[in-house]
Amino acid sequence: MSTNIPPMPHAPSPHWWHFAALGLSMALVGSYVALSKPLVLVFPIFLLAWLRFGIGGLAMWRWLRKPASEAPLSAHTRRLLFLESFLGNFLFSIFMLLGVSMTTAVAAGVVMSAIPAVVALLSWLFLRERIGRRSLAGIACAAIGIALFSLQKIDPGTAAAAAASTVWGIDRTLLGNLLVFAAVVCEASYVVIGKRLTDGLGPKRISAIINLWGFALVTPMGLWAAWHFDFSAVSGSSWALLVFYALAASVWTVWLWMTGLKRVPASQAGVFTVMLPISAAVIGVVFMGERLTGLQTLAFGIALLGLLLATLPARKPRP
Repeated sequence: MSTNIPPMPHAPSPHWWHFAALGLSMALVGSYVALSKPLVLVFPIFLLAWLRFGIGGLAMWRWLRKPASEAPLSAHTRRLLFLESFLGNFLFSIFMLLGVSMTTAVAAGVVMSAIPAVVALLSWLFLRERIGRRSLAGIACAAIGIALFSLQKIDPGTAAAAAASTVWGIDRTLLGNLLVFAAVVCEASYVVIGKRLTDGLGPKRISAIINLWGFALVTPMGLWAAWHFDFSAVSGSSWALLVFYALAASVWTVWLWMTGLKRVPASQAGVFTVMLPISAAVIGVVFMGERLTGLQTLAFGIALLGLLLATLPARKPRP
């Protein structure tokens, strides 16, 4: 991302449905983050990502057509579209799928509650936006929440298995949380870049183009994984879950987010990412048999407090 991005033009005031679109988008992201855990037990990571982009592309192929009122894509916009897909689609999917395969849906939700703080940090680094004391406190709370969650003791019945479960000499759960945090950085980059793209492109075309880039990037690895995969062993329920995951990840969430982001400032839109960790944790607890311990609940609360501190607008001084 370039640091010399021109200032944003003044946008019309958002309506309630723009805020609703942002909240629903992040709720869907949280749900498919949690629901992708059973999918990674059935499909190899790169095959799952390839099928996701492929199904999404079939659903959005009509959205690729350029509207008559839209200006031709400039070289700068093309670069932003590639970065939006590479970071927000390709790397986010790989890091997230690998991460949730090594950790729990609840843990992934807590780690991903750091998104608003990371958005604020990237805005300061690349857009030179000032980070106030409240945002700095939010970043600190998010870090403390994630650290507390990582210190949580596992159940005694699974302690022996977890102790022997390492990847490259790193505890499997810790590595999973680190990969999810890498996905957080990618998602935050997606938010910052997405605000620029909505200046000249419609939400549908943005969704279709970045999905097409994601499909192109993952195709070599997806084809290699498909060559060695037994598709006949996949159950009907897994196929149905895959279709929901693909439509939610590639179509609905992107279109809803870009629709809201076209009117809502990026800093204010960050508030709605609170729906991501909440929905991921709810799915994990209600549908996947996971549970929140006391320390995990405290960690979740601190992380959400950090989210609010980082994203709520500052109080206006009295005249």
